[in-house]
Amino acid sequence: METVLSGIRPTGNLHLGNYFGAVTNFVKMQHEFNCFFFIADLHSLTTHPTPQDLHGNVKKVLAEYLAAGIDPEIATLYVQSDVREIAELYLLMNMNAYIGELQRTTTFKEKIRTQPDNVNAGLLTYPVLMAADIIIHKANKVPVGKDQEQNLEMARKFANRFNVLYNIDCFPMPEPFNFGKALVKIPGLDGTGKMGKSDGNGIYLYEEPEAIRKKVMRAVTDTGPTEKNSKLTEPVKNLFAIMDVVSTHDTIKHFKEKYKDCTIRYGDLKKQLAEDIIKFTTPIRERIKEIESDEVYLSKVVKMGAEKAIASASKTLKEVKEIIGIKAF
Repeated sequence: METVLSGIRPTGNLHLGNYFGAVTNFVKMQHEFNCFFFIADLHSLTTHPTPQDLHGNVKKVLAEYLAAGIDPEIATLYVQSDVREIAELYLLMNMNAYIGELQRTTTFKEKIRTQPDNVNAGLLTYPVLMAADIIIHKANKVPVGKDQEQNLEMARKFANRFNVLYNIDCFPMPEPFNFGKALVKIPGLDGTGKMGKSDGNGIYLYEEPEAIRKKVMRAVTDTGPTEKNSKLTEPVKNLFAIMDVVSTHDTIKHFKEKYKDCTIRYGDLKKQLAEDIIKFTTPIRERIKEIESDEVYLSKVVKMGAEKAIASASKTLKEVKEIIGIKAF
């Protein structure tokens, strides 16, 4: 069975875009692959070295992914810093990573532009830590966004370099996992692009009904169709795209017919959409709260995930150290 690995940053909450995008696919994948999902708390320190509540953020993200359907009994769900073998492999891999190639990475150049007062060594060697995360479990596939493609290519480079330097076939070459048509892209509420972290752009799974209503009622639309059978404009098409995943077929059909005959009232559309989103997110929100308040369950999940991840990681690290020549007397 092929191994898939994906990191989750503890600096943002799940919104509908995440949920219908990667997370629903993760839930399916855990039954088809040997899946490792980790909360990347060490990675987050490269951009937030003095977080106000890192532990609280990890706890919140962990609760959200569990509520969304990740099963810790099936997949390996763990906190990155709990697996010390990752940090040790990161150190070893740094010995064969060259400063010039790290300085040329797109993500590093972008980060030093956006955070010039925090250009730390961890930021420079971010691709090495990402490589260690992947190869320590000998992952075959890694779901990555466009902004992480170069870092995955660097991981392939470091894995291959190790194999060549020591003339051994130790690490497989990790491939990007493409969800293809299975990846549902949810647009934002601002009329353009995908749902993200922009203020008012996204609907988060933990949000209360009143907050959802306010956001949806502020969603961008147009002045309305002036001719029958007009094509949907971009902002209105976005609202219907969200409806496609939370509303009934009859509801969608009703409003599309209203649009076609120019009798649509966007206020009515938004009210219905808001209530449909609330109906969809309420059980998930309640489950998030339930999990977040259950310290015993969360502790059990994290401990179980760490044990499974360490078992995998320690085996690889032992092999790597023996190949290098680091052996006990």
